[in-house]
Amino acid sequence: MIQIGDQTYPLDDPLVIGIGLGAFATLLILVLLIMTLRRAGKSSQSVDYVAGQVGRLAQDIGVLNQGQHTLAGSIKTVSEQQAHGQSQVLQNMEQRLAEVRQQMTEQLHESQRRSSVAMAEMQERMKDTLSGSTEKTTKSLTELQERLATIDKAQTNIEKLSGDVLSLQDILSNKQRRGMFGEIQLTDIVSKALPVDSYALQATLSNGKRADCLIHLPNPPGPIVIDAKFPFEAYEQLAAAQSPDQQKTALRDLASAVRKHIKDISERYIIDGETADGAIMFLPSEAVYAELHARLPEVVREGFTARVWIVSPTTCMATLNTMRAILKDARMREQTGAIRKELALLGGDVERLVTRVGNLDRHFGQAAKDIEDIKISAEKAGKRAHRLDHFDFEELAPEGDTKVVPIGQPKV
Repeated sequence: MIQIGDQTYPLDDPLVIGIGLGAFATLLILVLLIMTLRRAGKSSQSVDYVAGQVGRLAQDIGVLNQGQHTLAGSIKTVSEQQAHGQSQVLQNMEQRLAEVRQQMTEQLHESQRRSSVAMAEMQERMKDTLSGSTEKTTKSLTELQERLATIDKAQTNIEKLSGDVLSLQDILSNKQRRGMFGEIQLTDIVSKALPVDSYALQATLSNGKRADCLIHLPNPPGPIVIDAKFPFEAYEQLAAAQSPDQQKTALRDLASAVRKHIKDISERYIIDGETADGAIMFLPSEAVYAELHARLPEVVREGFTARVWIVSPTTCMATLNTMRAILKDARMREQTGAIRKELALLGGDVERLVTRVGNLDRHFGQAAKDIEDIKISAEKAGKRAHRLDHFDFEELAPEGDTKVVPIGQPKV
């Protein structure tokens, strides 16, 4: 630090640096001057030249001192202005800081107020949302429980159905059981379509063959046999075939099996003079029936030629309803004599009814005439009673008759 008057300047101040440079320059000039004077003895020109240089140097030093004083005054002025400016800046900064602090306080209070309002609104919305969510969740859980109960029930039904399917598969995989299944289904259909006395199950024919069902139709056509057996193995092979070659082979085997079955039915259950000239092959599956008609129509036509009619459960019911109409018509023809006798008796009853109705009509006519006479007599009696009710004895007495007895009060 360097102190000039009552001012203190740091070493890195420009004024201090300038003064130091000036002093150094002065010292350097003096050194040069001394060296020059030592060499000045050689000539007077050098002395004069040095004297001139010294004079100029003295002038420059004077100018430099004057500049230093001027610079010192300027520095003092600048320092005062800087101090005053710093004081003014500090004052402005304090005022600005106070204003900023006030604004920040107001904004903070406003933010707190808005935050409180927003928090209250948010709490209310959250409360409403939670309440609605609770209701929706409760409703959803209730519906979920109901659906789970339905699913459990459906699962139970599915498990039961799976067991039934497995049982059906077990039945269809066993030839003997499959035949029993077809017979049971045929029995159910026949029992619903025909009277009990119009068919026989497991009937034995004269050739010793046992028919699954024998329908007692009148001649013609006569009793007709329904066979419930079918070569289901060939159809299973066709259903399981994947490649075209396998399907072709399975389809050929199915056609052969059906042809053989048609031939067996024709030879076993069509007997001249005992049964009808045709028989029925019952298929317990609509799918097999549709497969035969769609992919093996020639086999179906061969069945027609052999007088073996292939039916499914649906077409079997329609066929049995037709047979029922035939049975009803035949029974009506058998009862024609009894019907005529009953009609004759009914005619006699109708004639007697007509006679009795005529007698009743006459009785009703006489009763109507008697009622009319009674009505006339009643009208006459009513008119007489009316006249008697308005009869005045004093007015009806003669004018000269003084013996009219006035009506008085009765004696008690």
